Amino acid sequence: MSEFITIATFNFAHEIIVLKSILENEGVPYLFQNENLISIDPLASYAYGGIDLKVHPNDFEKVKEILDNLNTRLTIVD
Repeated sequence: MSEFITIATFNFAHEIIVLKSILENEGVPYLFQNENLISIDPLASYAYGGIDLKVHPNDFEKVKEILDNLNTRLTIVD
């Protein structure tokens, strides 16, 4: 997982529920860093910089397209 890169950051755990389902259905390997910590203590999101969605560089464009198709305001990390 060390080669995984951050593509998006979320402030709260409820923001990633639908995205997790989409990524699993598409067969995209992913990691939500800090997910458990912020689920337990939502205010820790600000201290730890949120929940980072990490994906393999080979899946970056596919995940970027998935994020673009969601009806949210996300900043995509290039």
